[in-house]
Amino acid sequence: VQLQASGGGLVQPGGSLRLSCAASGRTFSEYTMYWFRQAPGKEREFVAAIIRNDGRTYYSDSVKGRFTISRDNAKNTLYLQMNSLNPEDTAVYYCAADLKATDNPAHWGQGTQVTVSS
Repeated sequence: VQLQASGGGLVQPGGSLRLSCAASGRTFSEYTMYWFRQAPGKEREFVAAIIRNDGRTYYSDSVKGRFTISRDNAKNTLYLQMNSLNPEDTAVYYCAADLKATDNPAHWGQGTQVTVSS
């Protein structure tokens, strides 16, 4: 599967953004999908996941209640709705995919920059 993330940009604190990740190749619905992020000088961290079969969602504590992961299997697209953004959310955001639940998905998109600043 090939992944292409988009939707990043500059937003003020308290604002919102929606990231998208377009998938092509093997059947999108077969994959558990992930969002990760990496801030400057920091390690990559897990943000959210949505399980392939039942749509269960998981979030890191730092984004729980503010971010929502979702998918549209008919459009082969993954989303991340981000609300109440703060400067600590500034990072490159990556979508990723794997046929199983894992800490290190096999397939990655190229990343999209999110900057939260006034």
